[in-house]
Amino acid sequence: MIPTSPLARRAVAGLGAAGTLAVLAACGRPDEEEGGGGAPAEPIAEGPATGALTVWAMGAEGEALPELLTGFEDENPDVTVEVTPIPWDSAHDKFTSAIAAGTAPDVAQVGSTWMAEFVSLDALEPTPDSIATDDYFPGALESVTVDETVHGVPWYVETRLVYYRRDIAESLGISEPPTDWEGLVEMARTMQGGPDGTWGISLQPGGNGSWQSVLPFCWSNGGDVVSEDSAEFTFVSPENEEALAYYQSYFTEGISDPSPAEGTTEQDFVSGAVPMFISGPWMMAAVEAVGGEGFAEKYGVFVMPEKENSASFLGGANIGVFQGSQNRDGAWKLVEYLSRPEVQVEWFSIVSAMPSLQTAWEDDAVSSNEKFEAFHTQLLSAFAPPTIATWEQVAAKFDAQIEQVCKQNLAPDTALETVQSEAQGIGTGL
Repeated sequence: MIPTSPLARRAVAGLGAAGTLAVLAACGRPDEEEGGGGAPAEPIAEGPATGALTVWAMGAEGEALPELLTGFEDENPDVTVEVTPIPWDSAHDKFTSAIAAGTAPDVAQVGSTWMAEFVSLDALEPTPDSIATDDYFPGALESVTVDETVHGVPWYVETRLVYYRRDIAESLGISEPPTDWEGLVEMARTMQGGPDGTWGISLQPGGNGSWQSVLPFCWSNGGDVVSEDSAEFTFVSPENEEALAYYQSYFTEGISDPSPAEGTTEQDFVSGAVPMFISGPWMMAAVEAVGGEGFAEKYGVFVMPEKENSASFLGGANIGVFQGSQNRDGAWKLVEYLSRPEVQVEWFSIVSAMPSLQTAWEDDAVSSNEKFEAFHTQLLSAFAPPTIATWEQVAAKFDAQIEQVCKQNLAPDTALETVQSEAQGIGTGL
């Protein structure tokens, strides 16, 4: 999975990751007769949480989580919570090894693209009915729903918007951001012609995680890559071909750099060399740190342009309880605590993680920033990645074809036929 939290990308780069990490043995795997991921959820016992709980969380968020959990420990004085930070780049393998060995934690942060895989391994418990799920953003709830059963809850969310240099746009006569695909191309071309412009907009030309950049255009055009029942792949379609051709046009027309230098997005944005890019909320702090005092007033963000609709990628992370926990009731009480609007607002204040609960956005701490309000608007039409057990493998094949399209001018229909064939060979895991 590509980490999509406000802090995870820094953790991957080694900024704030934990030093020596230990995998805590918390519980054993359940026997088959005790039920797998599709078993009905048992109710949660009443009363405060007690006993010991082990929690895994990734990267810098794992470092910050103990601060958030002081409130839970105050409410439940007889509980002890031990948090283990896990680096994002090794987290997936650490989880799968622990699941196989029966040493998974009680509670853990789970990457959104891992849910179906972990459910297929009978690793995650279904969510008890007492934990309400009706206030989550639709796309976020979809990310924890596998085979029509909810497992865990969305913990925080993120989505992607178009960042642009508002001051440069106004100097070039652009007073309002575009609302459709044609308008986005026109604006990028115009911005490229600015006084310091080299490229119009930064787009990922393939490589790891580039599917997250391309899929929103497929969704915007009414396309998708899996069927509604997740039983088969649907890469080959007129809608997807048109979307991929549109994405390719930024490179064939010289608007986007097919070989961008790594790690220069912030500097190029501040200098005006590349005055537009698409990314998540963590980039607000990043560009403002490079731009210095007053730079926040020089740029803006806007929702993804429409074809049939405005669509964006919905990322973030979920939190779940692992099968076989020796402190199941305490684990779910912790999940319930993290699912409170006021606790999600507190987490936002600590790590700038956008709340997955819609009511949490009513708090002034979240809603007072107009840029965050734009993210809020986009979250209402953001899509989660496919909830199939094999998506990580399929996505890697898609990334490779996107790179051929953007860098080698491969025909979009050929790329989609190739990834469709490769995906069918892998299967959906159902």
